[in-house]
Amino acid sequence: MGVMPRSVVVTGAADGIGRGIASLFARRGDRVALLDLNAEKLARATDEIVQNGGQAISIPTDVRIASQVDAAIARAAEAHDGIDVAVNNAAVYPNTAVVNMSEDEWDLVLDTNLKGAFLFLRAAARVMIGQRRGGKLCAITSGAYRSARRGASHYCASKAGLVLLAQTLALELAEHGINVNVVSPGFIEVGLRPGVSVPYRERIVQDIPLGHFGEPEDIASAVAFLCSDEAKFATGSVLTVDGGSGAGRFHLPYSTSE
Repeated sequence: MGVMPRSVVVTGAADGIGRGIASLFARRGDRVALLDLNAEKLARATDEIVQNGGQAISIPTDVRIASQVDAAIARAAEAHDGIDVAVNNAAVYPNTAVVNMSEDEWDLVLDTNLKGAFLFLRAAARVMIGQRRGGKLCAITSGAYRSARRGASHYCASKAGLVLLAQTLALELAEHGINVNVVSPGFIEVGLRPGVSVPYRERIVQDIPLGHFGEPEDIASAVAFLCSDEAKFATGSVLTVDGGSGAGRFHLPYSTSE
């Protein structure tokens, strides 16, 4: 008897890390609901999964709006017989110094990266509790949750808050058999994005001990592990996947003299 397919929901799934996560679960035989604000990109990502033999639906969703999030979770649960795995990945990354930052930019980042996570994880957890069969929640943070960056105060604050949100959920949902974990990526190759300049990329790679950027599949594999039976005793954990860049100050030379 084969493994029964699970129902998986992923936010920010139109491209990059989210798309990689959705694709990996689909390749493993799970039924995936892809959520994203960009309906056009979302449709392309979903079509690619289906063309490759996977089961997937796209649900355009603004994670900042509770009614849309609740409706998306309800639709995914109806289409795929409940919710077994929910992965919060949706995020934005503008870059502005605090003294130059507008209130609107601050709100955009916190509303998307933190409030959106709260709304999504809350909705998924409510469905999982009602199902009485446990479940897996996973949130994608960043090394920014523990290391400040110039121009990224809003992003760092949102990612730090996300870790504590997930860990609090881990405590609250343990009695329901729901595991809640976090994956913290390093710099992942997803092409040029707003707020990430070429000089920034060139400097970042110098601080990665493994010498190269990661790929979306590296993060997808970590998420899949934390959402598997092999990680059934892991909850409230943060799994760092960053090529060693968060381990210490790699750019410093050996302190001993020759």
